[in-house]
Amino acid sequence: MRFSLFITCINDTIFPRTGQAVVTLLERLGHDVHFPQEQTCCGQAHINTGYRRDAMPLLRRFLHVFAGTERIVVPSASCAGTVRDLYVQLAEETGDAALQRDVADVAARTHELSELLVHHLGLDDVGAFFPHRVTYHPTCHSMRVLRVGDAPLRLLRAVRGITLVPLPDAAECCGFGGTFSVKNEATSLAMLADKTAALYTTEAEYCVAADNSCLMHIGGATHRAGAPIQMRHLAEILASTEQAVFA
Repeated sequence: MRFSLFITCINDTIFPRTGQAVVTLLERLGHDVHFPQEQTCCGQAHINTGYRRDAMPLLRRFLHVFAGTERIVVPSASCAGTVRDLYVQLAEETGDAALQRDVADVAARTHELSELLVHHLGLDDVGAFFPHRVTYHPTCHSMRVLRVGDAPLRLLRAVRGITLVPLPDAAECCGFGGTFSVKNEATSLAMLADKTAALYTTEAEYCVAADNSCLMHIGGATHRAGAPIQMRHLAEILASTEQAVFA
């Protein structure tokens, strides 16, 4: 099967290793991965900040860039949620029936990585090897927008060598929320403090999630505290093998 990779802004500019891991993983599983180089931001930041009309050119560009693709894989529940949920809302607001059909079509072809692997490819075991103590943080968009369920955990449980430990109060938000962490700094930091306190009790070496934005937020706090725990995107764990573990 051929997949088109939507890398997202944060991964492209700050966490390129995540995109590389997605390609490594899918090619190892026997699939072809296409990267449309004309892709840009999905417009989530614009929409969430209230600039909905300003996000429309980005929506239309996404439709153009990914027109005709078989399936779109996104290593971000947050950005996949933008295409599947916020784009539908924006299209409905225009009253343009043709645009609504195009958005519905692209939304149906857009998948976050873990749901693609588990729910569409029927995989739990992807041949990964990661001999470390790991805990999983389910991000808000993965739980509440995409509703990926236990797909990430099913994939992690099948990783060879891993010690997967539960994160207390895992469903609680880390406090990032994009511009929420800027506009509501005090509240965001209080939520972050609760998340890191729970994280430390696991004594995990790695904290894993499906969104690098949340990992960046949590990782900033653990770094400032001098805590040894490292942040890793789910794709990087799944791409790791006994021959080449991502350090």
